[in-house]
Amino acid sequence: MSVSIYNNSSFTDSPYGLKLQQTIIASSSSVVIPTGINRVYAVVIGGGGAGSTTTTGGGAGGGAGGYSAGWTYVTTSVTIGAGGTGTSTAGAGAAGNSSIYGMVMAGGGGGGGTANGGAGGGAATASGVSYTGAPSTGVGVIGYAAGASGGVGTAGVSASGGAIQASTTGTISAANGGRGLIGGGAGASGSTGSNINGTGGQGDFFAGGSGSNGTGITFGGGGGGGGFSSAGSSGSANNGGNGGDGGGGGGGASTLGTAGSGGRGEVRLYY
Repeated sequence: MSVSIYNNSSFTDSPYGLKLQQTIIASSSSVVIPTGINRVYAVVIGGGGAGSTTTTGGGAGGGAGGYSAGWTYVTTSVTIGAGGTGTSTAGAGAAGNSSIYGMVMAGGGGGGGTANGGAGGGAATASGVSYTGAPSTGVGVIGYAAGASGGVGTAGVSASGGAIQASTTGTISAANGGRGLIGGGAGASGSTGSNINGTGGQGDFFAGGSGSNGTGITFGGGGGGGGFSSAGSSGSANNGGNGGDGGGGGGGASTLGTAGSGGRGEVRLYY
């Protein structure tokens, strides 16, 4: 006899049938777990990377924060990684920060670069393997944590941001952020002609923000990537949108606008 997973109560999105008991969004040394519980299942998300901005043309989107999940011992301390902060200074964007609970850790997303979009958190490698244990990925390669992108953001559990647009004349279409469980930020366009928006990467649960359309260099900011817990914000004028809470990547800015900041990380505890 066949069984459908769609109407079978034994299948659930809660790991091991456990209940989500705490969602932690700020670092603390006073996490309280009930007496008698010695292990919990933790979902840990790093902060998203900020977008970048450029003197002329459009900057790149930031990468999504890393995602890790697993069993850990109980501890009273938790570290929640802040998203990278977007600025109006030309150059690469700031990376997001790591989140840690017990023995489960998730790195921050890469900041938007001066050419490529920021890599998804966890693409940083040691001997070709990311901290998640998954194989590392190169530029533009789909993986658990997407490698930095030279065009449209690359898909992954933690997606990468869209790349820069160096052209400054004519009709320019900015690079969208990569989609995944957590979305990357969109790149920006900074043309004296028509700027067509770059949309932040779609997350599994929340959408990325739209870009800023219009003619001239006061438009073109990229949208922020969809986070695990909220949608990315839209670009405004030549400024990038912020990444959604739960690791969304920040959108790129154009012509010295302010790049979008990455979304903050979080920890979810099941027991």
